[in-house]
Amino acid sequence: MSASSPFPSGLDRAATVTRLRAAGCVFAEDEARLLISAARTPAALAAMVDRRAAGQPLEHVLGWAEFCGLRIAVDPGVFVPRRRTEFLVRRAAALVRRAAAPARQDTARQDTARPRAVVVDLCCGSGAVGVALAAALGQVELYAADIDPAAVRCARRNVAAAGGRVYRGDLYGPLPAPLRGRVDILAANVPYVPSGDVGLLPPEARAHEPRVALDGGADGLDVLRRVAAGAPSWLAPGGHLLTETSERQAPLAAETVGGGGLIPRVAHSSRLNATVIIGTRPRGQGE
Repeated sequence: MSASSPFPSGLDRAATVTRLRAAGCVFAEDEARLLISAARTPAALAAMVDRRAAGQPLEHVLGWAEFCGLRIAVDPGVFVPRRRTEFLVRRAAALVRRAAAPARQDTARQDTARPRAVVVDLCCGSGAVGVALAAALGQVELYAADIDPAAVRCARRNVAAAGGRVYRGDLYGPLPAPLRGRVDILAANVPYVPSGDVGLLPPEARAHEPRVALDGGADGLDVLRRVAAGAPSWLAPGGHLLTETSERQAPLAAETVGGGGLIPRVAHSSRLNATVIIGTRPRGQGE
């Protein structure tokens, strides 16, 4: 460490690694590096290590999570964005770029501004998905919503930097009515853990994340059913609903999305162990 560091060279790092390893942290060395870099004083470091050793998620202790190369603020009690959800962001961004390719050609000919993609981050938690999409695509028209007040407070800090708005309420309920029929990407990272399996989740999730962000009902698809039923009236023709699920649930989740009037398909990333259902509103439907 530099001479200006408040920590004795090497000593606090070794002690921190030992403490974290004893608490069962698999990546103790990496976590120690992050905690030491975040702490302003030895006392602050000790308090942070105590919180982590007691089982609090590292992201809650640090106050941020890395997601799609961004630092997303994550307050205590707010759902921590998962690395596997980056797959959903990448698929959504690819869909927007593909749809924009003909528009770019038309824009070049007409010398007019290309309209921004309209993105809604439903069940937004910290707002990580919407913020990452805005970063990947450049300017977007971004809206986010969540029912949990702690999540909404946290998301507003993140989404404001992307020029978006965050609303508190149940699914589509708080969204501005003029959005109906205009949404290009509806990213809904809904809870999908079956109620009976919530108790099997790691303690970090069970004890420190809101159950409303985890529990998807008896088969894990209760919230998705409601999202899928409402999606066609909010999506623009050719717009897409993207939602994460487990590989085991994917066939029934795809059927659920299709039953709502969208054309479903399943995308899977073996590297991230991520499964995403993409539902597309047919063109010509309501045009």
